[in-house]
Amino acid sequence: MSWLILVLSGVLESVWATALSKSEGFSRFVPSLVFVVALVSSMGGLAYAMRDLPVGTAYAVWVGIGAVLTVLYAMLTGDEPVSALKVVFLALIVGSVIGLKATH
Repeated sequence: MSWLILVLSGVLESVWATALSKSEGFSRFVPSLVFVVALVSSMGGLAYAMRDLPVGTAYAVWVGIGAVLTVLYAMLTGDEPVSALKVVFLALIVGSVIGLKATH
């Protein structure tokens, strides 16, 4: 159960990071609200997962999932340029997250 919560929390990290960008310095209400709700939920899920998982592993997986999804979303929406090398490095992060899960 902790791994599922951790993965969902990583997804929410991507949501709050994207909402933070869209909030334009907290000047837009809806993205700001999404940011706060996603941030609290993401941190709560991370804290829950850390009750059963090692802190370093949980944090690395959480950050990895959030980072990959945030970059993928930005590339898909045209906010960030796409390059083959960037895709390779994102795949390495995904592989690392899978490796951390496999070794736990």
